[in-house]
Amino acid sequence: MTGGPDIREHAGIYLRGLMMGACDIIPGVSGGTIALITGIYERLIGAIGSIDPASAKHLFRGDFRALFDDLEKIDIPFLVVLLAGIGTAFLAMSGVILTLLTDHAVATYSFFLGLIIASAIVLFLEIQSLRASTLVYLAIGAGVGFLLAGIGHLDLGHSLPVIFLTGMVALCAMILPGISGAYMTLVLNQYEFMLAALRAISLPEIIAYISGGVIGILLFTKGLKYLLATHPEAMLAFLTGLMLGSARMLWEKGSLEGDMLTGGWIFFIVGLVLVGAVEYMKWRYTASRA
Repeated sequence: MTGGPDIREHAGIYLRGLMMGACDIIPGVSGGTIALITGIYERLIGAIGSIDPASAKHLFRGDFRALFDDLEKIDIPFLVVLLAGIGTAFLAMSGVILTLLTDHAVATYSFFLGLIIASAIVLFLEIQSLRASTLVYLAIGAGVGFLLAGIGHLDLGHSLPVIFLTGMVALCAMILPGISGAYMTLVLNQYEFMLAALRAISLPEIIAYISGGVIGILLFTKGLKYLLATHPEAMLAFLTGLMLGSARMLWEKGSLEGDMLTGGWIFFIVGLVLVGAVEYMKWRYTASRA
């Protein structure tokens, strides 16, 4: 009898993981937003924040008691079940998105473009006060994003070191407000390759990507949180510009496949509406908690 509530709780967490994974694999939609809407964001942040990289020294020293004490502070069952849901969604969605990119490229890239533009607008609206310096950071971000989008024209290859670095950038992006890790993978020209690796369950590439993400989160999370806490307007403006500038890559990829204006405008609007609906649900949830 005591197992019933745990099973129901884990099933709920798994379903939330499915929803987060389905969003995280789509450029422009943040799984963190889904975590907030479904009521597990604080628990997720708390669990991740409890992970201490210094715990590794206990393992090397053979101090297993101290290691177990550190592990007890982490909500491991929650993270395992949530990640299982996210992983399941990744595997299920990878083939679907690859098919869409192959058979309906203009529509898919137009949809992604709508997601990114809407996400950038939502992020910009979070800036409390608009000043000249804010616009400067917006312009700098747009310039950096425009240059990053040009990476798509370079042949970086798909070696394990490149995938590792992509994972570092993409998973760090996921902890930033409004930034999609999948979008950064797309900007770095590894998106379709990683979708194929997921569909084929190619472990070397998957492990390299995840390992890079874990290292990136452990190395840069505190710095990113510090910048967001101390310079929120500058960071939000820069991130907004980054998204707008790098949207160049989506337009160019779609244009190579067909006419984005006549063939993709309705899917662009669908992308805008989807982000608006998600943000509305987030607003409703936040208002109900106030």
